[in-house]
Amino acid sequence: MSDAISSLQSATPAERAANSFRQVVAPVAAPRQRPHVIASEAQALAIAQQLAAQWAPSALQRDRERLMPWAEIETYSDSGLWAITVPKAYGGLQVSNWTLAQVIATIAAADGSLGHIPQNHFYALEVLRVGGSDAQQRFFFERVLAGERFGNALAEIGHRDHKRRTRLEQAAAGWVLNGEKFYCTGAIFAHWIPVQAMQWGEGPEPVSVMVFVPRDAVGVTVTDDWDGMGQRVTGSGSVSLQNVQIQPEWIVPFQVSFDNPTTIGPVAQIMHAAIDLGIGEGALQASLPFIREQARPWIDAGVAQASDDPLTLQALGKVDVRLHAARALLRRSALITDAAQAAPTEASVAAASVAVAEARTLSHSAGLLAANKLLELGGTSATFAAWGFDRYWRNVRTHTLHDPVRWKWHAIGNYALNDVIPPRYGAL
Repeated sequence: MSDAISSLQSATPAERAANSFRQVVAPVAAPRQRPHVIASEAQALAIAQQLAAQWAPSALQRDRERLMPWAEIETYSDSGLWAITVPKAYGGLQVSNWTLAQVIATIAAADGSLGHIPQNHFYALEVLRVGGSDAQQRFFFERVLAGERFGNALAEIGHRDHKRRTRLEQAAAGWVLNGEKFYCTGAIFAHWIPVQAMQWGEGPEPVSVMVFVPRDAVGVTVTDDWDGMGQRVTGSGSVSLQNVQIQPEWIVPFQVSFDNPTTIGPVAQIMHAAIDLGIGEGALQASLPFIREQARPWIDAGVAQASDDPLTLQALGKVDVRLHAARALLRRSALITDAAQAAPTEASVAAASVAVAEARTLSHSAGLLAANKLLELGGTSATFAAWGFDRYWRNVRTHTLHDPVRWKWHAIGNYALNDVIPPRYGAL
């Protein structure tokens, strides 16, 4: 284990709480073994359920003490789950989007951070599937089958616009990458960091590309400085790129994948919906035993137990229905996206984008409702630090800020009323 990782794990809870331990993190080691080969979608779901049951009891400690899940990520990767979307033509299982969503939701119900970490890994796999050359697909898909993981370095902060200022430019020695990135979920745990950059030199205007950068390349610095109130152990820190030498075969077209109808955006949003759904389902499951065994009914209910309080039952019923509805919409959107992947057209991709936006709006509200009601119905004692129930609300509230749900409602309405196709990008 590197000195940087060791110091992160040995920091005291007080140091973690103050985020005074911010440190550069050394690259992870090469995979210790080739991952398990998952034979079916049913097996993938079963493995996800086993891992969730294994990790749920320690989720509170990881969140409270900000313990990065190094061992859990290795186990997760070794399980074979990080390779389930690799296309069959390249040796993978190529699961449906519904199976992918269920895997993510299952893990997120146990630990919101662990459910979130591989999202950008699967996003990068879809970028490769859509825009990579055959040689790039063969190389990178094999790396994933061998156990290597992708992180991300897409977003940038410090500006009021969404323009990317990271530059890929020609130099005497070849392509050179420079930039500063934030919200880099998973980069700490990654072997490769896909970087969104503007490539200069191929024409009069720059073009957007995805550069798959080796984590241990000279000039790459990953810092654990994520200070959000939720999703605390996702490794969503910063990545600095200083004169990083880039091989041409690591550069994958990106803008062209949105100039044409592709499913990169819908697949990304399916995973975000699954994270919110999973956290909400975890909150509901935490609510049930607490209400049965710990909560008190309100005096006006005239009953002896909170589990018989009629207004508590009504509120729980609403949570249950909302979560079931969100799961149903997520399944529907995944099936529509499967169809769009098989036959991408302007119409099929638009239908997928809108269906996924519908799922996101409901997973957003259902996840927040479940986390809120866990505290409300549990009563004041549910706020005691020993329970750690606040982590569900902090996690889902933090993650639902990924992109604004208010714009999804707008896109859905504009499509339904005016037949306006929503914009094609990863944020919808």
